[in-house]
Amino acid sequence: MKIGIVCYPTFGGSGVVATELGLGLAAKGHEVHFITYRRPARLTTFHTNVFYHEVTGEDYPLFEYPPYDTALASKMAEVVKYENLDLLHVHYAIPHAAVAYMVKKILLREGRYIPVIVTLHGTDITLVGKNPAFKPIVEFSISKSDGVTAVSRFLRQKTLEQFQIDNDIRVIYNFVDFERFRKINKDHFKKAIAPEGERILTHISNFRKVKRVEDVINIFKRVYEKLPCKLLLIGDGPERRHAEDLCRKIGLCHEVRFLGKQDAVEELLAISDLFIIPSENESFGLAALEAMACEVPVLSSNAGGLPEVNIDGETGFVCEVGDVDGMAARAISILADEEALRVFRKNALRQAERFDIRHILPQYEAYYEEVLQKSLTGYTGVEQDI
Repeated sequence: MKIGIVCYPTFGGSGVVATELGLGLAAKGHEVHFITYRRPARLTTFHTNVFYHEVTGEDYPLFEYPPYDTALASKMAEVVKYENLDLLHVHYAIPHAAVAYMVKKILLREGRYIPVIVTLHGTDITLVGKNPAFKPIVEFSISKSDGVTAVSRFLRQKTLEQFQIDNDIRVIYNFVDFERFRKINKDHFKKAIAPEGERILTHISNFRKVKRVEDVINIFKRVYEKLPCKLLLIGDGPERRHAEDLCRKIGLCHEVRFLGKQDAVEELLAISDLFIIPSENESFGLAALEAMACEVPVLSSNAGGLPEVNIDGETGFVCEVGDVDGMAARAISILADEEALRVFRKNALRQAERFDIRHILPQYEAYYEEVLQKSLTGYTGVEQDI
């Protein structure tokens, strides 16, 4: 099968999932074409059956902002036509679902129908998508898609509550590649960060307000008062400077490392003892899943789809959003007890194995076939708009 994947090429969850999905499909013999404005963050080396098509725009004095949507639509139509793609899979509804609909209309004029699947990832529905400035086009373009998937039951329910769409929404969970994310011996690396055997707490995000990085630091402060520990903050974004100021204010800069964006996050997770994700909005929690695959228990909020990944009292703990004291107490209960930590690590790995890419890929392949078969019976209503 020849599949076009459209995504944001960033370190964010939607771009990571789209890239890993494409690589997994390519490894199984499918031909995968990534279409985006920059090479995806995790597409770093050559892979058989993988192709990359860069979207470039034109600067023109009339345009205050380059018309990326138009350039993307043209590139998508070109790739579908000349690479003879069977299906387009677009990740994150804004603007990709609307652009995909435009591409369908372009190709229909030439007598070609290209099925489109849209995967909803979270803020494209729960935050940006429900904004009145975007909601009508998001609602319309999802409705005109041939297939729709959501990364959690929570996100599926939110979509049905907030948008009037007739589509069936298939829940296909995010996944983890155990070839990459697994517990490995990095004792020398760990000793460099925690020379006295201190516990290592880790947080990975894009440092937006919704991730509540300030809570991470305040949780760490309380844990530090009870036992020796270090904090690794991985990622970058608008809240980083505020987080750095907070560390200076509470006098813990010497125990906290701001590592910025990292490609090899699995090496940092391999030396971690606890992963903290106190988000106020999280449709799934891919970073938490990757931590669990590395046998790291998770301390999370109860936001969105996180409880579908992190099982309270088993793989870690789940607390109310903003409950810094409660999260700190539970972190201490794990980290202060070697046997408890061992059990939580074991449980985290067992839960992560449910989301092994080897289990999830066949679900996408089956859904692709289902959508393709339906597309053979008609144009699913799009021709009515021509």
